[in-house]
Amino acid sequence: MSTGDLFASDADPRDQAAQEAEALRAQLRHHGHLYYVLDAPELPDAAYDQLFQRLQALEAQYPELLSADSPTQRVGGAVLDGFASVVHDVPMLSIRTETDTTEMGALDFDRRMRKELELRDEAPELAYVAELKFDGLAMSLRYEDGVLVRAATRGDGAQGEDVTANVRTIGQIPLRLQGEAPVLLEVRGEVYMARADFEALNDAQRQRGDKTFVNPRNAAAGAVRQLDSRIAAQRPLSFFAYALAQVKDASGQDLSAALGLRTHADILARFQAWGFPVSHWARVVQGGAGLVAYHQEVATARDALPFDIDGVVYKVNDLALQRRLGFVSREPRWAVAHKFPAQEQLTTVLAIDVQVGRTGKLTPVAKLAPVFVGGVTVTNATLHNEDEARRKDVRVGDTVVVRRAGDVIPEVVSVLLDKRQGASEVFTMPHACPVCGSAATREPEEADYRCTGGLYCGAQRKEAILHFASRKAMDVEGLGDKLVDQLVEAGLIEHLPDLYRLQLDQLAGLERMGEKSAQNLLDVLQTSKSTTLARFLYALGIRHVGETTAKDLARHFGGLDALMAADEAALLAVRDVGPTVAASVQTFFAQMHNREMVQALREVGVHWSEQAPQTEATGALAGKTVVLTGSLPTLSRDQAKAMLEDAGAKVSGSVSKKTDFVVAGSEAGSKLDKANSLGVPVIDEAQMLAWLHAGS
Repeated sequence: MSTGDLFASDADPRDQAAQEAEALRAQLRHHGHLYYVLDAPELPDAAYDQLFQRLQALEAQYPELLSADSPTQRVGGAVLDGFASVVHDVPMLSIRTETDTTEMGALDFDRRMRKELELRDEAPELAYVAELKFDGLAMSLRYEDGVLVRAATRGDGAQGEDVTANVRTIGQIPLRLQGEAPVLLEVRGEVYMARADFEALNDAQRQRGDKTFVNPRNAAAGAVRQLDSRIAAQRPLSFFAYALAQVKDASGQDLSAALGLRTHADILARFQAWGFPVSHWARVVQGGAGLVAYHQEVATARDALPFDIDGVVYKVNDLALQRRLGFVSREPRWAVAHKFPAQEQLTTVLAIDVQVGRTGKLTPVAKLAPVFVGGVTVTNATLHNEDEARRKDVRVGDTVVVRRAGDVIPEVVSVLLDKRQGASEVFTMPHACPVCGSAATREPEEADYRCTGGLYCGAQRKEAILHFASRKAMDVEGLGDKLVDQLVEAGLIEHLPDLYRLQLDQLAGLERMGEKSAQNLLDVLQTSKSTTLARFLYALGIRHVGETTAKDLARHFGGLDALMAADEAALLAVRDVGPTVAASVQTFFAQMHNREMVQALREVGVHWSEQAPQTEATGALAGKTVVLTGSLPTLSRDQAKAMLEDAGAKVSGSVSKKTDFVVAGSEAGSKLDKANSLGVPVIDEAQMLAWLHAGS
């Protein structure tokens, strides 16, 4: 049944339309509040749109039905010539801001309040409301008989700008109050833009070739001050209410007492009852200790918030005490804002360097004129990758916004294009590693360039050594992170073969390395020289060549020389080797320094027994795909995997329709559940061993 059917009768069509329009407005206000304020929608978007479009049609057919509080007025209207000035009935005063971001600032404020109120040491703790200091645009909302009639900016505190047309487009701001409304209500709060909405807006701006915004506050302010409210309606703005300016009856008398508003917390609760969004971070705390705990909690959570803040605000909760404390220099004595270190600042790009990480990833880094941001002096900021650097169009000489949030690596957020002077070059990622000169390649569908000289590249040296010595590679027990750091920093290891040239006196001279420990390491190194081709290939750290692929390559080619000589077609003939792996193997062995490294390792005694090539899978389980799950009674996971692979099976880490069977032990979890749901056969260790022995 449509809304119109509810009013089908012989009554005047205009009366019918008026009744239907009022019912539609009530429904739309209800569902809008659920969607924008409570984040708990009950209607799908399509159903809401049908109600909205019906109301639009009625208001178009009967213009006299249009009202200022209609949900249709959120879409924006005529273009303004400018903003009218508004004199604030109640000045929009600033709260005193203190930059002491330590817990001492909170304790000092509490001590100051107790002193001002002449409270004895034994008096109960003062109650405060602690709130976030939003980094947005302060806004005053005036309601008459429950309907929004004016929205004004702070301006100079005494006089602001009338931005009602734009504020009407903000879904979180009620155009009509819920419940019983006072004759006059003036609410203060913050218009802001959530970080995710800001990023989406800037992405859309870039796609259109338009100027991007510096930060969410800049974007919110720009939207509120649009002369065309239809443009403002397209900007994703939000709102939090946090202060009461005035609430009066028809005679102009204050209604605070009649409404039971005795504390600031009461005011926030009343705001919610009227339909305003209030931050759930606003809470009542007791004494200086409560303020300190709140400060610490917010400082920890700041970077994860969906919107920007630049500090916290403390307010004495009791309104009678607020009146007693009064004001000084047009600032309330009963409130204070404690700012956190700025997370964004402007600076200049002096150069763009490319750094090589431990795993070979190339990252463009902007070298900056020093700037204090996020509590530290920043001289470098990541540009992440070539695509990101080009998307933001960062160039040497640019003025940029730099952001540092918590312990996050500083990054360039955006460029101020209007400050760019003269010609400058677009950044291009080098195609050779800046550390070792090896080819830098970027695989399809990947964002990063990587150095291909893993064994040779100085930037990757420590990572390459640790991988080479790992248990599933050369299995050099005792060669961990700290020891590798010492060996590299002492200049004892430059390349992998140097591991096998270490001397007892060199090792014994290292910190926390006695002669016995040094000899143990030399013995392990000597033992590791005898290995398998599969382990050796895995130890080389060829990109995309994991333990299983290394075994497949060793089994297929039998010897290293045959593998190094293989072309793409030969590599693609290996089981489960696709174009990406084939290209990676070819690229690795095409580098002369990698071939020289392999030869040097052979010359220091690393060896293995080469086998006849097996171009087809052989064994009792040839071509089968197996998954292991749970704890087996007698075999470790590695032992079972090795036995299955020796029998020609492929051991996979996940269950799919292509899985031939699952070997399950005790405490098997989701893999067993999935196998059962897909109808994949499940066996135990005893049955697996029986199959293996039967085929041997």
